[in-house]
Amino acid sequence: TKGTWEKLSQVAVLGDKYDSPECQPHPKCLKGTRVDLLKFIYGLLDKQEKSQIIWLHGTAGVRKSAMAFTVAERMKGLKMTEETKIKTRLVGMFFFSCKHTKCSTTGHLFVTLAYQLASNFPSIKNDVNKAIHKTPAVLDSSESLCNQMMALFHRP
Repeated sequence: TKGTWEKLSQVAVLGDKYDSPECQPHPKCLKGTRVDLLKFIYGLLDKQEKSQIIWLHGTAGVRKSAMAFTVAERMKGLKMTEETKIKTRLVGMFFFSCKHTKCSTTGHLFVTLAYQLASNFPSIKNDVNKAIHKTPAVLDSSESLCNQMMALFHRP
């Protein structure tokens, strides 16, 4: 329902998506750098028989954001097949950041990804709405990550 979607949009971190003005200008890998790692990640993501989640982690300053934005830019530009009618292969992304309160903890991770997923693929918006209607606690940032993931991604 519309009310459920509005609640989700109030909890999700709207400024944490790839093309958000809050993320501009976003860092990218310089041409010719990180070639092997990018090739490895692209290889994982090109396996279309499986859904892929890439989790970049590391200490501050190792250029995780540059890697993530470089990959996101490529995935945003790729098309799937004509049969699927899907416009982009980028489902969503979340950047942890100490600059923004909602991005500094895991509490908004899955609701933000669910919001981006449903925004990019309207055919599943109803499933996300049903999941939230059935388990409204998933919108609470203090809800366990396991419960949020199960309610928003596994059950629907």
